[in-house]
Amino acid sequence: MENDDSLRSVVWEVALENSVRYGGQADLKSVLGRIMKEHPEYRQSSAQVKEIIESLITEIGQMSLEEQNQKLLEFNPEFAPHEKKRGPEKKVLPDLSNVTGEVVMRMAPYPSGALHIGNARMIVLNDEYVKRYGGKLILFYDDTIGTTKAGLEGDPDAKFILPESYDLIDEGLDWLGVQVHERYWKSDRVDLYQEYAKLLLERGEAYVCTCDAEEFRQNFKKPGLDCPDRDLAVEDNLARWDQMLDGSYAEGAAVVRLKTGMQNKNPAIRDHIIMRISDAPHPRIGDKCRVWPLMDFSQGIDDYLIGITHIIRGTDLAKEGEIERIFWQMMGWPDKEIILYGKLSFGTEFKLSKTFQRKMIEDGTYVGWDDPRTWSLQSLAARGIQPDALRQALLDLGLSKNAINFDKAWVYAKNTKLIDTSSDRIFFVQNPVSMHITGIPFEELVAKPLINPSLPDKGNREILVTISNGELDVCVTKSDVFGESEVAGGHAAAIEIGSNVRLKDLFTVTISGINDEIAAEFYQKELEDHKEMRKVQWVDFTNNIPVKILQPDGVFTTGLAESNLALMAEGSFAQFERYGYVRVIKKEGDNILCYFIN
Repeated sequence: MENDDSLRSVVWEVALENSVRYGGQADLKSVLGRIMKEHPEYRQSSAQVKEIIESLITEIGQMSLEEQNQKLLEFNPEFAPHEKKRGPEKKVLPDLSNVTGEVVMRMAPYPSGALHIGNARMIVLNDEYVKRYGGKLILFYDDTIGTTKAGLEGDPDAKFILPESYDLIDEGLDWLGVQVHERYWKSDRVDLYQEYAKLLLERGEAYVCTCDAEEFRQNFKKPGLDCPDRDLAVEDNLARWDQMLDGSYAEGAAVVRLKTGMQNKNPAIRDHIIMRISDAPHPRIGDKCRVWPLMDFSQGIDDYLIGITHIIRGTDLAKEGEIERIFWQMMGWPDKEIILYGKLSFGTEFKLSKTFQRKMIEDGTYVGWDDPRTWSLQSLAARGIQPDALRQALLDLGLSKNAINFDKAWVYAKNTKLIDTSSDRIFFVQNPVSMHITGIPFEELVAKPLINPSLPDKGNREILVTISNGELDVCVTKSDVFGESEVAGGHAAAIEIGSNVRLKDLFTVTISGINDEIAAEFYQKELEDHKEMRKVQWVDFTNNIPVKILQPDGVFTTGLAESNLALMAEGSFAQFERYGYVRVIKKEGDNILCYFIN
């Protein structure tokens, strides 16, 4: 079937159109589904059709988007790629407003774990603008109101600082290629934050509130009424402030509120808390501080004193920007450019809670922060996702304020282009069933598939099969025998007795029996042009490598790979044909653990 010019022409056009609409990378399932719908005559040969699609998608993936467009127009001169859009539309970031000198931007991650894919958009946008303008990027470790696990008396759901997070953050930034020009630890600046809180109390622009939190919310915040503490004299507020510092007030008994206005149209901003008490020990400064700033207050101070010129943050932090502006106005400080981008939603597959991830690591469910299920930057690096693939996928989203549902396929498409040439092909059999072949007229045979079809100059790999008395045992994928509908909801029909099947790059057999073991007879070595012939991958029954593949959703795929996999070093990339790209993580005796890449 691979010589059927009509079918290949159909696949070329459908796959090219799909690739152009997906931003440069075709989706196998979409292409296969459309061909089966529009060309029902191919349904009985879906396995061969799928193999041709896979081959052409790989070829198309090596072309630039412009080349794909040009090639597609040869098939369909009237195609208009703007009619339908799938995936993010590549956008150029707009220029920054009000650039009058050096651009200075900052990031302020909370060190409760590794940076993950949800944090990466903020990081990449800041880094991209700083590089564009030759500016300076500041990293603040936002480790205020922090504690160690020991300080929480075993509360499993509490958010706390992990001491190793400082290094994990640095590792993630290094992997993304982000250059940090200055670093600050907010825990080193607590005296500064307390000085400004006291100044606001002295100026009558803040007050110490002793209302119960729920009482304040229901009786004052919601109806927009002043609480009794709001009109305290400055002397009384300063006395209460001293009591917050010396331990007279317990945790939760007193907070400092900024007079942002109890009639503010946004209830979330009404007399916002800027300082509160926490007696839990801090992993860096121990018991030095018990009155801590909230994020927006500390950032409002730092953004002015450090000289930040432009602030990029998600729309979910718009409130914090409003509070900062109120504080700057009180202090007579100039405004800053605040740029908001829309929320990025990751769906249920991405469990990005660092508290959740930490618990999974602690109980041994996850192997560490580089476990694929964390979606941390460490895990992406371990899987073989290239930093440029993630960076470009996020930059393609631009700065739209619209909410966006993130599709991992955007990263996978870009990653495939980056790793394909360094990924040797390997036969892989999932859910293996054995096939006993008789009547082979050779004593010994070597299969010679290409190492990488994208780079034919790399030559061929060799897979030796030892034939004994004209007989050979191999393993093939269960779905190739019994039909994909049984195991994966696909369209391929089951192999029938009497049909010919091509063992890829080896020889053709005739199926003589189907039971727990498949019986087959040698047919011929040469590949003939036969539309109904199915081509399947195989591995030698006695000379193979057991493989476990950890998926990003935590599911392990098991199967057998050709023996050449054992020659690949840990950290190498491979494309398991008809399965996907993987990275070799660990060799454990005769077994190999891989992480799924895409």
